[in-house]
Order: sequence, then C-alpha cells, then structure tokens
Amino acid sequence: MTTYRVCCFRRRFRPASNEPSEAIGDLFQSYASDDSGVLGEEALRRFLREVQGEISDDNLEESAREVMAFAAEQKLLKKGGGGLTVEGFHRWLSSDANAALHPRRGVQDDMTLPLSHYFIYTGHNSYLTGNQLSSGCSEAPIIKALRDGVRVIELDLWPNSGKDDVDVLHGRTWTSPVELEKCLEAIKEHAFVSSPYPVILTLEDHLTPHLQAKVAKMIKETFGNTLHLTESEAMSEFPSPEDLKGKIIVSTKPPKEYLQTKSSKEDSQKGGVEEEESVWGDEIPDNKALMAVNREVSEQDTKLYVQEEEEMEKTSQQGVNMEYKRLIAISLTRRKHDMDEDLKVDPDKVSRMSLGETAYEKATMTHGAEIIKFTQKNLLRIFPRTTRITSSNYNPLMGWRYGAQMVAANMQGHGRKLWLTQGMFRANGGCGYVKKPDFLMNCDKMFDPRSNLPVKTRLKVTVYMGDGWRFDFHKTHFDKFSPPDFYARVGIAGVMADTRMEETKVIMDNWIPTWDHEFVFPLAVPELALLRVEVHESDNHQKDDFGGQTCLPVWELRPGIRSVRLCGRDGEMMRSVKLLMRFEFV
Repeated sequence: MTTYRVCCFRRRFRPASNEPSEAIGDLFQSYASDDSGVLGEEALRRFLREVQGEISDDNLEESAREVMAFAAEQKLLKKGGGGLTVEGFHRWLSSDANAALHPRRGVQDDMTLPLSHYFIYTGHNSYLTGNQLSSGCSEAPIIKALRDGVRVIELDLWPNSGKDDVDVLHGRTWTSPVELEKCLEAIKEHAFVSSPYPVILTLEDHLTPHLQAKVAKMIKETFGNTLHLTESEAMSEFPSPEDLKGKIIVSTKPPKEYLQTKSSKEDSQKGGVEEEESVWGDEIPDNKALMAVNREVSEQDTKLYVQEEEEMEKTSQQGVNMEYKRLIAISLTRRKHDMDEDLKVDPDKVSRMSLGETAYEKATMTHGAEIIKFTQKNLLRIFPRTTRITSSNYNPLMGWRYGAQMVAANMQGHGRKLWLTQGMFRANGGCGYVKKPDFLMNCDKMFDPRSNLPVKTRLKVTVYMGDGWRFDFHKTHFDKFSPPDFYARVGIAGVMADTRMEETKVIMDNWIPTWDHEFVFPLAVPELALLRVEVHESDNHQKDDFGGQTCLPVWELRPGIRSVRLCGRDGEMMRSVKLLMRFEFV
C-alpha cells in the first residue's frame, strides 16, 4: 500500500501496478495460442503484419527476429514454451526498441538538392543564456544547440569597450559579453558532433573595417579547411547539404558602411514589453485573429515592415575590408522596404533575406504566393520580435507553411512553440535538415495554406496508458496527500485546417494511469503535421502540474502500438516517463 500523511491520520492507496491495460490484454489474447497462452513466432508475425504495419516480408522477418532477440535478452519468454507471455508482450511494446520513431532511423531525405529545398534547424541569438535584456552571454548555449542538432548559429558582433577587439553580445542591452574567440572555438569543436551536414554561421556585424579584418583572420585560422568559401559573389543556385558536408558557412550582409554608436540601456527599453508567458508557453494560436484582419493592408503599412532587431543603418563610409567580404558564402540581401521588390526572384543570383515575425505575418496576408515562390530558390529567415524580452518564441508553422527555411528560435525559451521546432527536427534522423514537401516546390500550382483543403488521410491515435513518474518524481511532487490525477492532451499542429487539441479523462489517484482513449484527426496536409502529446496532473485548487510532453513528425510515425518517450519543459528526454499509444492511418 502507498501511504500519504494528512494532518493526524494516514491515507492508504493501492500500490501502482504496471499490468497491461484491458485493451492491451484483450489484443494479446486475440493473437495468443489457446493452449499455451503465449505469443509464438507465427502469431507474432501475424501481429506485426496486421497491427504494426510490417507489410514487406523482409521487414516482417527482421522485426520478428528483433522482437524475439529482445525478449530472450530480457528473459521475457515463457520457460519451456518459447513464446511471449502477456507481461513480456507488454514490456516489449513499452520498450525503446518499439519507439514511435524508428530507433535506428537515419537520414531518409534526398540530401543532394539545393539548400533552399530544406527546412533548417535555426537558432536566434545563440549565445544568450536567458532573457534578451539582462542575461549573460556564453559559448555554452552554442555548444548545447549544436549538440542538439541546430545547424544555424547566430552571433552579434560588437567592438569591445577598448574598441580593439570583438565581443559577442545582444547590443544596446545589459547582457554581459563573451569573447568571439570562445564562440568560434566552441563551434569548431562541436559543429559536427550530432550531424555531418553544414553549419551556417549568421553574423550581425556592428564593426569597423579594422575589426572586420580581425574577425576574418580569426574565422580563417579557427575553421581552416572546414570553412566554405565561394569563388564567385553570385550563385545561380545554392549547393546541397550533401555537397557541404563538414563545412561551416558564413552568412551576413556584405560590409558596406559603419557608424560608431554607443550601447544604450535607455534605447533597449524602447518598444512594447511582453507579458510573462506561462512556464510551458501559451497555447499554439491558430492565427484566426490574424485571418480576420482586413487583407487589404495599406501601401504605407506594406512599406513599414522594417526589421525589428537593432540593426544599424550605416551612414559614414570608412572603407570595406575585402578579406572579411570574401568570407561571406551566403549573402544577406539589403532589403528595399518594398515587398514587391524584395520578393522578386533573380534567375542569376540566389541570396538570403531576413524578416521579423510581425513583418513576416503582414507579408503572408498580402504576398503569400510570392513568399513561396521566393523560397523555392532563395533562403528566408524569420526571427522573433524584439519585444519577446523573456526569450519566448512564436509559432514556427507560420514560417514553414510558406516555405521559410530558417525559422529562428530562442533555444533557451522553453515552451510549446519551441517544442514544435524540436518536433520538426526529430525528422530525417535529427540531422538538422528536413526536406520541404513537394507542393512547396511546385512552380506551376502555388500552395495556399489558408484555402479550404480536402482531407488526405485520418490519423487515429489511441492513448492506452503511461508510466515512469513514480521513478522520476517524489511521491508528493504532484499532490501532497494522494497519488497524482493524470490526464493526457493529444493534438495536431499544422496548417490551420488540421490544428486541434483533445484530451482524455482524468484518472484519479494513480501513478500508472490507464486511459484507453481513442482520437481521430482528419489531416489535409499530413506532410506538415506534428503530433503534440502532453500529460498534466489535474489540480482543482491551482494551476495543473506539468507531467511531460513530446512532439513528433506525423509523416515519420510508425503505425501500430508504440512506446512514446516524454520530455520535460526544456525538451530533454525524461529518464523513465513514457506512454503506450497506437497510430493508425485510415
């Protein structure tokens, strides 16, 4: 019995039991031998074919051998009979060997296409340890981002206090600087730990030509042969991730002019102040409020979509350092502040453009098709607005729906919107590059994510049960006087037609909740759909407690009954917590 003390008496509860749920038990019995009550090899093959979706004979035989080898290693086979018992069957289903994404999945996409054909795992202000206004700057967040698979690192370069060296910091704020050399060394050491595909280094340059020369020397000496240099300033097409394996690419504006300015704490406070978001973020907006806005944005508004970062418009020419200029392999376009002009596609030259989230949202209302066409050939980076002082994020699907490759995220800004980014880049072996759906590259028929799209398929999701909290948390973590009351939230983030969220009933006083709850999600664009899963502990007197989350690319889900590991708010995998779920495409 589990005991909880309440004032002067004790409350007793049944001990947690990890027996299979009724639904799993019934399924096992439907395949098990009537005589021995175990799942033999032939019955296992039938289960793998009919429930787990193993259609081809080769895959079927390989999966059957893997299951039996796992069962033998874990001593889950019945003595003498050689088959799986119901307990062994349940333990295999709940194991990491039966994960929702294939445990040995590798890179599956064609990686020989130009960079513009891929969504790229992109960081924003990659050196910050916390908020955008007063946190420290360090190489540690850069290291973590690279080890997590991030492929685009952003550094803001400013003269140090003596004007004789270069610091990395968020300018015009109270953030404490870190030396550029430390950041470059961190990138060199960790760039290809988790992925062999190229790292793009985006630089916000606030330097004199003298310091630009110093940066050029540091970059060349640090990266050596891993630095990708181009022979021509203009490319008609980007190289592919395969071509650029093991390379570091510099992307910034070509140096033009420099204006000496001071770092002003007063300036950093201009603009709106964001309200504190909840610790795991606000609900994902469906952007219906934006859709309700009059789509005829005035000509004046169209021309006001200036970048929201503190980029300096330079006015006094002091020369250009050519060594620094030659480092730039992907040039950032200097925008004309006219969307019609900015989105024109040059057939002889590719480039990168950068837009703040507010400007980008306005642009999607008036130039959605033009954005998709632009991103078929060029790179588009979207970054969070400067009023996100707490390093929160915006819905990345706003960018992906229109083909934007580089949707920049504050990796220290934990919450639902960052969870979506982490979910997207679990695809394609976690290499940091995910090939865009073909319809976003179709020049003849432009995709419109706001249109009434027909349903392509339906994803049936069954949540059977969950376990692991009893190992990872103290018994009073969720409730001082009783075991937790868990419920699960399951839904889809994608195009607006697909976005929804559902939840199970609350299971009272149980560390191993059994829900056996089924949901059906119609999907118009499964190629952009992410499965969202959260568990919370119901609390009648205050905010519900967080119990774990994950986000998975729908197009890579393995059909059948699968084990789903949950993560904490920070996106790190929890040690023991997992759910048992079933996925069926109907």
